[in-house]
Amino acid sequence: MKIIDAHMHYFKVEGFDQLAALSGHENSRAGWQQICEENNIVFSVAMGNSYDAPARFGGVPPRLIDLGSAGRPFSCEPYNQAPNVGYCLGVESEQITPENAEKTAREFEWYLERDPHCLGIKFYMGYENVYLHDERHEPLFELAKAFHVPVAMHSGETANHHGRLRYAHPLTVDEAASRHPDVQFVICHVGNPWIPDAIEVAAKNENVAIDFSGLWEYHLTPAREQSLEAFQKYIRMWLEYQGIWDRILYGSDWPLINIPDNIRNLGRIVPEKHWEEFYYQNALRVYGRIGDLL
Repeated sequence: MKIIDAHMHYFKVEGFDQLAALSGHENSRAGWQQICEENNIVFSVAMGNSYDAPARFGGVPPRLIDLGSAGRPFSCEPYNQAPNVGYCLGVESEQITPENAEKTAREFEWYLERDPHCLGIKFYMGYENVYLHDERHEPLFELAKAFHVPVAMHSGETANHHGRLRYAHPLTVDEAASRHPDVQFVICHVGNPWIPDAIEVAAKNENVAIDFSGLWEYHLTPAREQSLEAFQKYIRMWLEYQGIWDRILYGSDWPLINIPDNIRNLGRIVPEKHWEEFYYQNALRVYGRIGDLL
């Protein structure tokens, strides 16, 4: 079975090497390539949140990915890509103002125009204290529409105490998705713990998908896997109720999780008859540029 990992991380940040070790992996280019070969992951979508790109037009530049080889950043410039990794441009929403919003969109456009591995735009609501549907994001939504790339949004719990959860609630995606029916949106992490809300937003809006990244961490012991059974049944219940099998995407949040553990446990949520959609086909549609890269 071929797999597309629709949500992972590809950069060096304090603590990530240690978290990768707890997950049984190495946070490196070679480490990820080995995982892909061993688990038939044919492509992955990395979320840009490593370092700021250079500003070219006076706007807020995007955040990129960086898991360098021999000290060289991975994506300092377009075209410097591993063949099986693409990325979303990360948004620093709090820095965007009415005065620089259009210029910010030009900063993002520079990458979308030049790099076929640039797959979408990622918003960090909850870490950034701004709602997704804030007017400052409108030029970026229009850019996503023009280039036919998705808008992904962090949703649900955060890894630190600095943000505000009200900005990360999946119901806020409904505001933006309703206003922009021609833009594809992705709710990350199933909005956990607001899982029924996330599934409802996707059921109501045909232009909303959900990725299943970050539902657990590290290497899962047999006892830990058994303790997840009720949680998995709960998610599956809501998916079966709404029947949105065409709008769910496999994701890992690597390097924060052991990949074989993750593949196995997400397969206990999604019925086997929908595995092809979940692990592969839906990501091809949502992140449309992947098809050309494969």
